[in-house]
Amino acid sequence: MSITKTEALRLIETLPEDCTYEDIHYHLYVQQKVERGLAAVSAGQFVPQDEAEREVEGWLTSSGLTPH
Repeated sequence: MSITKTEALRLIETLPEDCTYEDIHYHLYVQQKVERGLAAVSAGQFVPQDEAEREVEGWLTSSGLTPH
């Protein structure tokens, strides 16, 4: 069995018995996004927090909003 399928089954087994297809889909989606994010960080593909904050502050300022 593939690692992906094994991990998906493991995740599904942790969900409550009354979960819906939507619950399963959501949890699989979140797991995939977290794994991709961790891989991106490991590869150095991320924006440092202070740089992100400066960028958002610039967006707010240019749109006439006041950053907090």
